[in-house]
Amino acid sequence: MGRAFEYRRAAKEKRWDKMSKVFPKLAKAITVAAKEGGADPDLNSRLRTAIQNAKAQNMPKDNIDAALKRAMGKDADNFVEILYEGKGPHGVLVVIECATDNPTRTIANVKSYFNKVGGALVPTGSLDFMFSRKAVFQFELKEGMNTEEMELELIDAGLEDIETNEGIVYLYADYKDFGTLNQALEDKGIEVSKANLQRIPNTPIEFTEEQLEEIDKLLDKIEDDDDIQAVFTNIA
Repeated sequence: MGRAFEYRRAAKEKRWDKMSKVFPKLAKAITVAAKEGGADPDLNSRLRTAIQNAKAQNMPKDNIDAALKRAMGKDADNFVEILYEGKGPHGVLVVIECATDNPTRTIANVKSYFNKVGGALVPTGSLDFMFSRKAVFQFELKEGMNTEEMELELIDAGLEDIETNEGIVYLYADYKDFGTLNQALEDKGIEVSKANLQRIPNTPIEFTEEQLEEIDKLLDKIEDDDDIQAVFTNIA
């Protein structure tokens, strides 16, 4: 697939590994989910998923409990979720999901990251048509699993596509069907290793290795920010 692809994959894995170790980001996802839908995971699918993702990253139970407790405290009232959109080096499109207790600080930081690389933020909503919001689930392909049968069984729960890569099954659905598909997987006894909402580019763009190096400098800065929960691009 070429050096650019290999470079991009290595860079993404490096950043994912780095971000997976940042427990405050996982804790914040739990706190925001609990604040929005209540602290009972059985009644709050978003919270259940946030806890599930934290456990998958080996986040200690004490940290998870602390995040839940914080959601019921006064501090949780200060958290707001904000979406920023921008254009970076070589025209790369970037969508940033934030959870912050200080929007003024967050927007100033995000603007500075783009300004330093000659990029800029664009009005929120400008890039909506460039991305599709999808619910994405992944789990291990275990012996006896038949993905063709699974696809037929999960269509009514909103499943749109299913892929298998290196022993991992990926399920895709519209973001509005996240809860429905999550429940269907639980009913089938399938242990999901990771589940989230993603913004998938409708027209992915190929960049050269040199261009990706410049782009990754921006993405690294953004993802290092504690207020940033997720970053999506139109990189192929």
